[in-house]
Amino acid sequence: MTHSLTHLDQHGHAAMVDISQKEATSREAVAQGEVRMSPSTLAAIRDGDVPKGDVLAAARIAGIMAAKRTPELIPLCHTLLLSKVAVDFEIDEAENRVLITATVRCEGQTGVEMEALTAVSVAALTIYDMAKALEKGMVIGPIRLLEKRGGKSGEWKAKSEE
Repeated sequence: MTHSLTHLDQHGHAAMVDISQKEATSREAVAQGEVRMSPSTLAAIRDGDVPKGDVLAAARIAGIMAAKRTPELIPLCHTLLLSKVAVDFEIDEAENRVLITATVRCEGQTGVEMEALTAVSVAALTIYDMAKALEKGMVIGPIRLLEKRGGKSGEWKAKSEE
């Protein structure tokens, strides 16, 4: 099976994929990532004791804003009218991490995977930025797509990490 590169034209130049002939369908993507840190940094984030303020509130807003600006950040991404961007956090004290989950939806001609991944990435960077005075050795990642729905390729789910 021969695969052509969809972001290159016949001359090998970068090109945005033409989606004008694709049918608009309901699209959804869910991405997840994490920021690992020391127990004391995690407790400060959980308890609202970080000098810069409410880390998770800032990270949630940053993630939502990032999803909306994905086409400005990632070359050749299409501008989409997003109908939902949710960024949620779970404090995992057993693993000393903040789990970040972003869910993005739209009715459109192309998927929202990049928007969900961008939301998680920027939320993680914001957590790092807000808490770096407490700990510079926090670790971001892995960041990955968990699932996507809609479009010609239908539903896809990542294999579990067991």
